[in-house]
Amino acid sequence: MREIFDAELHHIGDGLVEMSRLVESAVTRAGTALLEADYQLAQDVIASDHEIDKLERALDERCVHLIAQQAPVATDLRIVISALRISATLERMGDLARHVAEVARGRYPALAVAPTARETFEKMHDAAVHVAGRTTELLQTRDVELAAEIQQDDDLIDALHQDTFAAMLAPGWNGTPQETIDVTLLARYYERFGDHAVSVARRITFLVTGDFDAEHSPSHLEV
Repeated sequence: MREIFDAELHHIGDGLVEMSRLVESAVTRAGTALLEADYQLAQDVIASDHEIDKLERALDERCVHLIAQQAPVATDLRIVISALRISATLERMGDLARHVAEVARGRYPALAVAPTARETFEKMHDAAVHVAGRTTELLQTRDVELAAEIQQDDDLIDALHQDTFAAMLAPGWNGTPQETIDVTLLARYYERFGDHAVSVARRITFLVTGDFDAEHSPSHLEV
């Protein structure tokens, strides 16, 4: 029975890695579509989001069946519950990438990002792609040092988020009302994307060490 349980846990872990790779691809393509006004690429991101949703449902069902059939306790239960939470977090990250793509598609053939904010969003895109790649690696390795680096990466995204407010409040801001709304929403999507990556990092740290950071619990981050 233990061999069966371990095999199921292995499949669940593989599924989380696959979800993370899809999220990484989605946020990469969504940002490119946003910065280049690429309608077809944006459409592809939106259409492919169902693959992430489908994986989440399959993983959740697998976890629920495992709990029902094996009645895990202690560390085993912690692994299964964490997998459920991580799959939900990755699904939300996929949704946020889709939201970015939807803004890009909605403004086509124009660029959604005002010229004065473009450099900030280029940096935000690079940071989001970087943190997504680290998240995939973390799910493969469960390296707590990498988890800490993801939390540091999120600080950069947060700082860039604040930069968008500074830009829009500066005297030189000449964006249209629609551009102002889009910049506000897009910055928020990227900021939340980083927060969810931190949530995954904290849950992996919990799996490895058994401890949560009380100040930044995953329940707080997964709003």
